[in-house]
Amino acid sequence: MKRENKSKKRRSYDRAANRAEFKSNILRMNEEGRSVSSLADSFGIKEKLIYRWKSSARVSSKRTDSIAEEEVKQLRSELKETQQERDILKKALAIFSRL
Repeated sequence: MKRENKSKKRRSYDRAANRAEFKSNILRMNEEGRSVSSLADSFGIKEKLIYRWKSSARVSSKRTDSIAEEEVKQLRSELKETQQERDILKKALAIFSRL
């Protein structure tokens, strides 16, 4: 039996931005309904790699969501404190304006 030598070219990128753009395009196409296997065949990459990118993107979005939630909590507490200070100053102004 003769082994067929399938040489596949590896993609090379000039900059990391090109890599990130390529990944995001692949993931966007997958979200729009193209299957992972068809994307892998079309772009000459392994399915496992696309699944890894999807998993990584999911984890990244969860981190972003948790950071945003923490920021919202912090801003709400600052707003509450600022409203309390405003109310105190209103009461003080009312007291001093009577004198």
